[in-house]
Amino acid sequence: MQIEAMEIESAVDKALARLDLATKASLLAGKDVWSLPAVPEIGLKSLVMSDGPIGVRGTRWTPDDPSIALPSPTALAATWDPELARRVGRLLAQEARRKGVHLLLAPTVNLHRSPRGGRHFEAYSEDPFLTGRIGVGYVAGVQDGGVGVTVKHYVANDSETDRFTVDVRASDRALRELYLAPFEAIVREAGAWGVMTAYNKVDGTTMTEHDGLVNGVLKGEWGFDGVNVSDWTAARDTVGAALGGLDVAMPGPRTVFGEALARAVEEGRVPLTVVDEACRRVLRLAARVGLLAGAGPVVAPEALPEPVDGEGLAREAASRSFVLLRNDGLLPLDPGRLTRVAVIGAAAAEARVLGGGSAQVFPERVVSPLDGLRAVLPEVTYAVGADPRTKLAPAAGDFGLHAVFRAADGTVLGTQPLQDGSARWLGDLPDGVDLAALDSVEVAGEFTPAIAGTHRFGIAGVGDYRLVVDGVERFAGRLEADSDDPGAALLNPPELRFDVDLSSGRPVQVSLTHRVARAEDRDEGAFITFRLGHATPTPPADALIEQAAAAAGTADVAIVVVGTTEEVESEGFDRSSLALPGRQDELVRKVAAANARTVVVVNAGSPVEMPWRDEVAAVLLVWFPGQEAGAALADVLTGVAEPGGRLPTTWPVAAADCPILDVEPVDGVLAYDEGIFIGYRAWQRREGPAPAYWFGHGLGYTDWSYDTIDVRPASDPDLAEVTVGVRNTGTRAGREVVQVYLAAEAPEPERPARWLTGFASVSAAPGEAAEVTVTVPRRAAEVWDDGWTLVPGTYRVEVGRNAADVRVTAPLALGS
Repeated sequence: MQIEAMEIESAVDKALARLDLATKASLLAGKDVWSLPAVPEIGLKSLVMSDGPIGVRGTRWTPDDPSIALPSPTALAATWDPELARRVGRLLAQEARRKGVHLLLAPTVNLHRSPRGGRHFEAYSEDPFLTGRIGVGYVAGVQDGGVGVTVKHYVANDSETDRFTVDVRASDRALRELYLAPFEAIVREAGAWGVMTAYNKVDGTTMTEHDGLVNGVLKGEWGFDGVNVSDWTAARDTVGAALGGLDVAMPGPRTVFGEALARAVEEGRVPLTVVDEACRRVLRLAARVGLLAGAGPVVAPEALPEPVDGEGLAREAASRSFVLLRNDGLLPLDPGRLTRVAVIGAAAAEARVLGGGSAQVFPERVVSPLDGLRAVLPEVTYAVGADPRTKLAPAAGDFGLHAVFRAADGTVLGTQPLQDGSARWLGDLPDGVDLAALDSVEVAGEFTPAIAGTHRFGIAGVGDYRLVVDGVERFAGRLEADSDDPGAALLNPPELRFDVDLSSGRPVQVSLTHRVARAEDRDEGAFITFRLGHATPTPPADALIEQAAAAAGTADVAIVVVGTTEEVESEGFDRSSLALPGRQDELVRKVAAANARTVVVVNAGSPVEMPWRDEVAAVLLVWFPGQEAGAALADVLTGVAEPGGRLPTTWPVAAADCPILDVEPVDGVLAYDEGIFIGYRAWQRREGPAPAYWFGHGLGYTDWSYDTIDVRPASDPDLAEVTVGVRNTGTRAGREVVQVYLAAEAPEPERPARWLTGFASVSAAPGEAAEVTVTVPRRAAEVWDDGWTLVPGTYRVEVGRNAADVRVTAPLALGS
């Protein structure tokens, strides 16, 4: 049973009245990296936050507490299914409760303005309407489970270059119709309990101090009653942040709030009412998630959703997200008609199942494409073909690695087994390890080479290191950051490599020791992140490609898995190119020349160039597909599941064709001069090459006809109801995403050629007809001009399969 809002407010009022200024101010600053302080005197427990959005990592950035790893947000948006997004949210709430997490730092609803945006895998789409619909479903699902969200990054945080300081200059119309629109939909419709303000500035004011967009729009116009949390270290000024509407400054314990905020109130620089209002929001959130005595949770334990099968949903969501870009009839494969299949590509054996940075979680298992295909296909041969990584992969589990934590005198403070050579602790350390006493962390293990020759070992990190392999010190010194971005040490650290000749079958000891920062230099707890890398001897690159082509030439079907790497697509930096890294394009062409029955599987979070796309039999986009990658891939390639995805963003032929590429500020300013024309809206109005695949594109294993359209007036506040009749004209059951666009005939005000205003899915058996009804909201015909204004006139309702493939149309007349 849900508790009434007035009961929550009553409990909040009583709790607030018992707090002094110092305690109020302390509640607005993190007590550490991931949590807010408890106040036992009023029955307030500590509120714990965790990164998302594809899993719940918890307070430890280590694999000792595994998490379900779902497909990337671009994949979730590719399902065009808000109800599936809601089910995903419910699973994440279940995971959060299991880990003692109350507030999920997700979802990201920034837009794909330029395909070079390095973090686009973590956002949904180039289109604000689709982003909003998926975001509403996701947030509703998480909060169905009694866990809060922080919708991020508010606002215009659409690229990574100079993300801490960039000043985004956008018109009011562009902000309202594009970048603010998903936030507005989620706040108004899903009632989000939290929002995270971004690092960047908008029109000269940093977002953590932006009175107009936070107090004016978010809290004022939209009625947001949740908590506004800063992005980590984004809050820079006590008075500016407090007056600008920031409620919580993270991480702690040293922030611009807490003691600094209490002093600002005592000195008259910040009104006490501002602190009281922020504190009220924190207490309200605590009540909603069950941490405030006398309030109870918004969702009572007995009313929680039914338990969700995490692995099953991860597999379903992945297959539903896969976008079949091209198919000459080869797919789906019939395993009974195959004798040998060649699976090729580094990503086939080690798929990139999630994006880098704060989106990282540690699943208990990962099904690689190679493993998934071997489980359902006859004889499978594997060839790496081309390895696109420019940095060494973490030393694998056969090293038997563990971490040893030592004090300055050599005393062992604790140990922890490691999944691989990645060592990362942000905030929490293993139980029993005292940060104040910690001097060094050693990653150590024993490695028995299976192959003799030159093995390569690497150190990736910033700081002081000592590497010892086979009893010989290979390095002792310091690695400096190669970027001014404070996140570089975490997201893209420098690397040193060392070649060591080893014999097969003879065990060697490997040790990498890192001296951690002095205790007095630590502001926000532990920040330890480095990596021991390793690579076995391999043939020359030319030989690897030739081996792959030879394997393809003797197979019935060749399946090549290509993709991006963490060096080119990750949080913390933007992409310099849309080309696949390394020699993967060459690999595809060599394999396709050897076998006309070649399927290319693209493992990338956002658009890549595919110059070979017309030379292969099929192209399947799998995004970053989560832990069940290989199982879902096997389902789709063999027809157990249909590729259900449709593109949530437009894919170019080449980067040079894109209407918008710029992500680099000029003199600190990134000007959104294109106004409301991004994504397919920009492609529609420009002369020049068409994209490779339009927004909304996606094939299935059957065909559809669009037969009828009926447009009827709808009751206020909606404009119309559009009923579309379709028929499955193929030989298999299937699912179609019916996309409804609106087009204006009047030249003023300037608007896109057409814009998405609704969509719905339909399933039908071969030969079966079906109908779907989509509501056109009032906002679809409104523009921002110092307020929302309905533009009267004659419109066309255009329904089709993507932003350029219109199948049926009907007029819609709107009066003033």
